[in-house]
Amino acid sequence: MSSSVDTQDDYAVYQTSTMAALLSGLYDGDVTIEQLLTHGDFGLGTFNHLDGEMVVLGGICYHLRDDGSVHIASPTDKTPFAAVMHFRSTQSFDVTVPTSLADLTTRIDHVTDGVNLPVAVRVDGTFAPLRTRTVGEQQKPYPPLTEAAAHEAISTLDETRGTVAGFRTPSFEAAISVAGYHLHYVDDSRSHGGHVLDLTLTGGRVSIAPISELRLVLPDTADYRAASIDLADLQRQEQQAEGSAGAGRSG
Repeated sequence: MSSSVDTQDDYAVYQTSTMAALLSGLYDGDVTIEQLLTHGDFGLGTFNHLDGEMVVLGGICYHLRDDGSVHIASPTDKTPFAAVMHFRSTQSFDVTVPTSLADLTTRIDHVTDGVNLPVAVRVDGTFAPLRTRTVGEQQKPYPPLTEAAAHEAISTLDETRGTVAGFRTPSFEAAISVAGYHLHYVDDSRSHGGHVLDLTLTGGRVSIAPISELRLVLPDTADYRAASIDLADLQRQEQQAEGSAGAGRSG
């Protein structure tokens, strides 16, 4: 088959572990960044020990730490939770007036005919302002994600140009992925970024890619095999841990 012809594989997401495991404090995975990048050139996640946020753009994995620094991740770094795909946009639109996060996600929902199918979202543009958070590296015994996130570093960029990358996931996948919109940001200079809490897009382009399937890889670690993963009150915990951009329809 010609490489120019789309197949379902073009729209498959490769994900390591689950949101339920991360909420339970399972912060050590066995997938390296080198392995992860063989499955996609776009995505997000975190690093072992919950050491900051991850953004993958153009096949490069960026490590965003809670001290505000941005580095290219080492191929040998590992992740306890990440999702990547080969981003192939099939829909796009331009934003020319200041647009809030809630209005932006509503427009994406409209363009994609609802929220019951997952999509990947990329927003390239200028933001004023944009608010992010970054969780710091944790030490064993690891606290649950809701406790770790309570001490996150929050940053507000008054005006910045860069890329927001992430996914919209249906609510019924809450135990597997982040329900609703899960978005990370890195600026064009690759010097600032984090998990998106809120934003105003003053101008830019929104690109959307469909997702045809999820390839879920579970950690083959002793901690994961022995863990007791509690699904009770999952969505409330997820919303608390991920913030306003993590769960729910409005991003």
